[in-house]
Amino acid sequence: MRLIKQHFERDGSGSVTLYPEDPEDMWQAYNLILPTDTLRSSALRRITTTSNTGSTTSTRIHTTLTIRVRSLDFDTQAAQLHVSGTIVEENEYVKMGAFHTLDLALLRNFTISKDGVEGGSGWDSVARGIVKEACDGTVKGAGVSAWCVIFQEGWGSICALLGERTVVKGRVEVNVPRKRGGGGGGTTSATNASANNSKSGVGSAHETGLSKFFGTLLATLLRHVDLSTTNNNNDIPILLASPGFTATSFQKYVIETATRKADKTLLSHARKNMLVVHSSSGHVHSLNEVLRDPTVQARLSNTRYFRETALMDRFFSLLRKDDARAWYGAREVERAVERGGVGKGGGVLLISNSLFRSADLRVRKRFVGLVDRVREREGGEVRVLSSEHESGRRLEGLGGVAAILTWPIEGLDEGLYDDDDGGGGEGSEGVKGEKEEKIQI
Repeated sequence: MRLIKQHFERDGSGSVTLYPEDPEDMWQAYNLILPTDTLRSSALRRITTTSNTGSTTSTRIHTTLTIRVRSLDFDTQAAQLHVSGTIVEENEYVKMGAFHTLDLALLRNFTISKDGVEGGSGWDSVARGIVKEACDGTVKGAGVSAWCVIFQEGWGSICALLGERTVVKGRVEVNVPRKRGGGGGGTTSATNASANNSKSGVGSAHETGLSKFFGTLLATLLRHVDLSTTNNNNDIPILLASPGFTATSFQKYVIETATRKADKTLLSHARKNMLVVHSSSGHVHSLNEVLRDPTVQARLSNTRYFRETALMDRFFSLLRKDDARAWYGAREVERAVERGGVGKGGGVLLISNSLFRSADLRVRKRFVGLVDRVREREGGEVRVLSSEHESGRRLEGLGGVAAILTWPIEGLDEGLYDDDDGGGGEGSEGVKGEKEEKIQI
């Protein structure tokens, strides 16, 4: 993302003009634009005109529109952002109050304006932080940290681990007949084992189906991974995760295919960048298990993805010890901050970015104030986790807010849930899943 210009007033109002250069910039824009904001961008609109004879003609024209945002829709697969609202500045083609949906596009400027007075969120510290992070090339997280093929016999998923999101790029499903009889333990190489099972028609069917599945899985992977580009960056691993020995067999299949086709680029990646990792299942939710593998952590140690995963692992480790240094839930964490427990010397506030996208302005202001207090008054560390990352999803399961305290503080939940009707006070509707007791781990 490139910052074209910005202007802020003392009351928090102002505008920012941005130039998106990468599909991941649309995710940053999705976190930045809120209902009641004003958005200005070029648009394509259909105009219907009526002639003197009564005939009508419809044409599509390019114009620049300014809308008051009502809703946003982010396409995670295509990384496209659609923003709907009403026209607030009329021109020769559209009237005030008309409805329009702006499709923000790459390499095309758009301007976001926020009101700092009543009814608007303003350019608070969180919004300015998003702009700074998106436009700072030294911390840009748009690139792929790693690719992950997580699968089991017959079906699997191709995932891209990005700086801000985890995206399922493709899914593969091929019918693989089950192996019957005393076939031994483990999966053998799909290209070599058919000869060993020639005595059994069922065994041959299994190996044929498995070979077809591996071929489809490899073809899907190559459609999404540009090896000619990633070959210049040996830090981008391709994780192969599966139960049993299926991942090992797939790696052998890739090596044999590359050797047979004399594909040196694919062969180099198969030997150097493909890491075989065990997972309990082929479902995408097993990605958390894959990322805790020591080999994977060593390869991703310098990425934001790893740092956030390691931070959540540390939180759950403290939670298991039950030594009153790990707390979750909005009201518990607010109490800890008030008592100075999330400050210098190891205090960390973990908060999901989904809370800052709340349609209720009170909810956003509540958590922006919490972030500002920890950063500016207490001197603690604040980590805003992406709700589209595995670490962020784990935090969402705790209500979206958690904290690692500088020192143990007992009884932060005392009296919070006595005669509680579930309302939870002002702004609590933005926090999901607060529980009376600590979760079982």
